[in-house]
Amino acid sequence: MLQINDIQHRGHLLEQAIGLAAQACSGEHNIPRELRDSIQRLDRHADTARAVLLSQDAPRINKMVAEMERLAEKARQVCINVPHLSPQMKTAVTQMHGQIQELKRDTQRRPT
Repeated sequence: MLQINDIQHRGHLLEQAIGLAAQACSGEHNIPRELRDSIQRLDRHADTARAVLLSQDAPRINKMVAEMERLAEKARQVCINVPHLSPQMKTAVTQMHGQIQELKRDTQRRPT
């Protein structure tokens, strides 16, 4: 599991990446509903992610990370399949997806 400083850093990076995706989404025209919904739901998760991580409650953390991963993957797939989205939107979603993958990797790490 992550140390408190690592949790705070990971939480900040995650919130920042999701915030950039939400900002790109609000500036984009003709966003597919599935993409907008996924990003909005991730934005709501980001509001509580740090507290969940600090709880050190492994089942709760795993559930949150799995849900965030599912939503980020859905958003990434929309970006791949919808050609008219801006490069900024695609980049923001790719970065957000990457941060969630990093979070997943970090939370699955066991102390040695």
